[in-house]
Amino acid sequence: MAAARDAVGELGVLPVCQVMGLSRATFYRSLRPRQGLARGRRQPRALSSEQRAEVLTVLHEPRFADAAPAEVYAQLLDEGRYLCSERTLYRVLAENQEVRERRNQLRHPNHPVPQLHATKPNELWSWDISKLHGPGKWTYFYLYVVLDVYSRSVVGWMVAHRESATLAQKLLAQTCERQGIQPGQLTIHADRGSSMTSKPVALLMADLGVTKTHSRPHVSNDNPFSEAHFKTLKYRPDFPRVFGCLQDARAFCADFFRWYNEEHHHSGLGLLTPHDVHHGLAHARLAARATVLEAAFAAHPERFPHGPPKPQALPNAVWINNPAQLPSSQTAAH
Repeated sequence: MAAARDAVGELGVLPVCQVMGLSRATFYRSLRPRQGLARGRRQPRALSSEQRAEVLTVLHEPRFADAAPAEVYAQLLDEGRYLCSERTLYRVLAENQEVRERRNQLRHPNHPVPQLHATKPNELWSWDISKLHGPGKWTYFYLYVVLDVYSRSVVGWMVAHRESATLAQKLLAQTCERQGIQPGQLTIHADRGSSMTSKPVALLMADLGVTKTHSRPHVSNDNPFSEAHFKTLKYRPDFPRVFGCLQDARAFCADFFRWYNEEHHHSGLGLLTPHDVHHGLAHARLAARATVLEAAFAAHPERFPHGPPKPQALPNAVWINNPAQLPSSQTAAH
């Protein structure tokens, strides 16, 4: 900067700044004398440590235990005494961690991020309940769905007139029996609805040796597979705006779940059906697809500039909140 100031007398400010890559504001600012105190130096008007200790002692007097700093400041003035400003009273309290909400407020617990994964069927299930519009205003039917996270197969479902922990308990018990679940084999994940967190469901899972986990409150991403499944259901072109009766809803869901499990080629499964993945047919299906693609390449290699095509692979593991994709703060908290 000193060289720039020396050259300005001969060349002018603008050419020198252009050559040195400086703005003219930076140059002119360097000409002004430095103002203010060095960073970290104590302000001359600041209270000394002894004075701050005196202020804190006064604030700790029994008569000021429940008084706001403004009230303390006013009372001291009426007594003919001035220690510091009202704002400094706040600063002294804050330095000693004595500024807080005085009301006895409820605070939400810090729920950990659920981090779950599955590498095979019947290792991790997700379940949820969704409303289906009934024939009249404010009337609904309740669809319970149990989904295998790895295979995306719907392993259990039920449509009922109400949401009930007893019905959920019955559905989960029947589904575990039908799938041959052994103690210690399965984890069932759900959100924090009343049926999901109910005592009957918790006791059932304990009896079956099933681990249960729950989403964080108001975080739909913690139960993504059930949410995505309900979206697939309700975005079907033939999904009714309303259902005429309970039997109507059950008939529609029976057709839908048959299509979803056996005919729907899922993008998250390498375009295999949930039925194929859940029942161990995936590798045979992929091998057959590979044969078809090899024959296509042999017949017309010019159509494949990147070499022989391969079928999409089946994921090795499926995650709910993969720690590799979470912010470091959430991973550390877990």
